[in-house]
Order: sequence, then C-alpha cells, then structure tokens
Amino acid sequence: MAAPGSKPEPQEIPDKLYFRIGEVSRLAGIRPHVLRFWESEFPGLGPKKSSTGQRQFRRKDVELVLEIKRLLYDKRFTIEGARKYLETRGKTPQAAAAAPAKAPRRQQGELFGPALSPQWEEIRRELRAIARMLGDEVRQSAESADK
Repeated sequence: MAAPGSKPEPQEIPDKLYFRIGEVSRLAGIRPHVLRFWESEFPGLGPKKSSTGQRQFRRKDVELVLEIKRLLYDKRFTIEGARKYLETRGKTPQAAAAAPAKAPRRQQGELFGPALSPQWEEIRRELRAIARMLGDEVRQSAESADK
C-alpha cells in the first residue's frame, strides 16, 4: 500500500492487442459509462467496434484513457482544458507557432464596459447628442401645444 501523499505508480497495461470496455474500466479505475462519455468528448479516443458491437480499445487508447484520467482527476483540468492540452501536446513548438493564433475570447464586461474602443466612444457620444436634441424637440413641441 502506498503512503499518503506519495505518487501512485504507473498503471501496468497487459500486453494484449485489444481490450474490452470492462477491462479498460478496471485498469483505469473508472466506470464504463464514463469511458463512453469520454469517447464523445475526446476525438483521439475512438475504439473500434467488433462485428458484435463490442468496443475494442487498443493499447494507445488505454494509454490515452489513463492520461485523460490523470488530467481530470489528479491535475483537476476541466474536460475542455484536458482536450486542449491533449491537442497541443502532440504538436511540436514549430507546428504550434505556425498555427494561426486565435484572438483571446473577451468577457461580456469587456465588450460592454467602460473600456470601449475610441470608435464606439464616438458613436456613444453622437447617440447621446441625438437623444438630447430629440428630447429638446419633444419638450418644445409639448410647450407649444400647451399654449
């Protein structure tokens, strides 16, 4: 038995060509329905199906399951974070640098908050000026109608 706080030893994977979902479940220490869910969430995890419809995991699939479990349970990644980590893990630094950089997602407060771009500030000032002019016209027409 391992001492508390010590690192668990790597899981020993038997030398087999294919593994059924129950075997992978026991090796990884997770329930079969979790494996089926991970299949839908992680594109790299795609076991073949036999003629009878049984999932047949290869050794690389089992290794990926163990890696996903480590990321989600030990490292506390979210599913999206683990998916992104696994996607970039296989890329070399040159390939990652060659990929077009995505603009960072902006939060709602950044989109509508006080830090608007100069063009939006100008539009906002113009709209306020128009609203004031319309308000003045409405007041003037109301005053002339009262007289």
